Amino acid sequence: MHSGSVIAVSRDGTHRFSKANQDSIRLLAGLGVEGDAHLGVTVQHLSRIAQDPTQPNLRQVHLIHAELFDDLRLAGYDVAPGDLGENVTTRGLDLLGLPVGTLLHLGPDAVVEVTGLRNPCLQIDRFRSGLLKQVVGRDEGGAVIRKGGIMGVVLTGGELRPGDAVSAELPATPHRPLERV
Repeated sequence: MHSGSVIAVSRDGTHRFSKANQDSIRLLAGLGVEGDAHLGVTVQHLSRIAQDPTQPNLRQVHLIHAELFDDLRLAGYDVAPGDLGENVTTRGLDLLGLPVGTLLHLGPDAVVEVTGLRNPCLQIDRFRSGLLKQVVGRDEGGAVIRKGGIMGVVLTGGELRPGDAVSAELPATPHRPLERV
């Protein structure tokens, strides 16, 4: 099992880009983060509601690795936990390298199943001009590389705080790489 730690937890009850850091958040099974705008069984992302409001919510919890902020700082962007709209900021765990179906054990009780990659949109450039090019790029073969974190659904609820452990339980092989959700 791979492990790291939670360095920040965030939520926002409205559809703003950034989320405020909290002392703790509560994950609710099958729904997401209590008090967050993306809480729900069906899709809560505004552009996706417009397409089909009956889609399942595969984006109940957004997680970002703090190592991304380190890289962004080196590129001249000061970005802090919650700024990019994530609910959980981790350190020490390669979130982007996890396969679909990985179970993330967060804190003493919560379990989140990884569903895919966050697909950063143009809103990120409204937050900081030029930031989109830092979190979405292309590899040598031209394939899109998304670095803006991962999404998941809550299987088991629980309270989560900064300093809590996070560990990844990989699914059975063959592993499916993460795609945008």
